[in-house]
Amino acid sequence: MLYPKKLSPEFSGALRTFSFWVANGTLGYPLLEGVDYRSCLGEEPSMLEMVYAIFANVLELDEEGVPVNAKYAEYRAAQYIRQYCDADYTAVPAFEEWEQELYGPPEREDRKPWPPGAPKA
Repeated sequence: MLYPKKLSPEFSGALRTFSFWVANGTLGYPLLEGVDYRSCLGEEPSMLEMVYAIFANVLELDEEGVPVNAKYAEYRAAQYIRQYCDADYTAVPAFEEWEQELYGPPEREDRKPWPPGAPKA
């Protein structure tokens, strides 16, 4: 069976950088400057779930799988955090339904076999 090609190194870099900024508390500067959103993450993990959904749903790739709007996807995710943590802030433009769509998880078992000798968790 043939499997789809892997995500591009550029996509991997965009996701890695986004994740680092989220975890480091530095996402969305200057929009989130002074907003301690990390304290919300421990108490309300659904906020983090939505932040990643927005980033993934807004991110667009070119024909080679290279992100073409990673900064805008990051900005929209940061707007969600700001709106979530600051009752006086409203994201402009307002979030559309497709931006906040939560898609289902992958199947419980991989369709592609694991490499020989790899212990399954």
